[in-house]
Amino acid sequence: MTVLEPLHWWDLHEVLAVEAEVFAGADPWTAEQLWGELAGVPDRRHYLLARAAPGQPVCGYAGLAVGPDAADVMTVAVRPAARRHGVGRALLTALLAHAQEAGLVEVLLEVRADNEAALALYRGLGFERVGLRRRYYPGGVDGLVLRRRVPRG
Repeated sequence: MTVLEPLHWWDLHEVLAVEAEVFAGADPWTAEQLWGELAGVPDRRHYLLARAAPGQPVCGYAGLAVGPDAADVMTVAVRPAARRHGVGRALLTALLAHAQEAGLVEVLLEVRADNEAALALYRGLGFERVGLRRRYYPGGVDGLVLRRRVPRG
């Protein structure tokens, strides 16, 4: 069971721990960057965190930047021990539901071209490749731009 909650400033110490674990050596977000993202909630940002059960430590989080017609998935991070348990899918499904409720047309994201697990998740949720950013990520890894159209509800 995955419990999703809005991400609040008092959760940042746990989110920073997730960032450090998931993105070690690959440019994790800083406290300042996360504060900047949270400054846009709820007008331009929508962030959620995931716990295995109420009161348990944060096992993942994800965020969405909301524009007038489209949204960008800013980040999805799931602790390695929590992967393959539906945490990422639950977070992304909730972000997509938020985009639909907001009347947006599409959701975009960027992903490392070599992240097969993430690509499988995104494709399974209906994202399609629409662009390529050569050597976008550390180590010269290409970034793929993916899009999912938001159905009118």
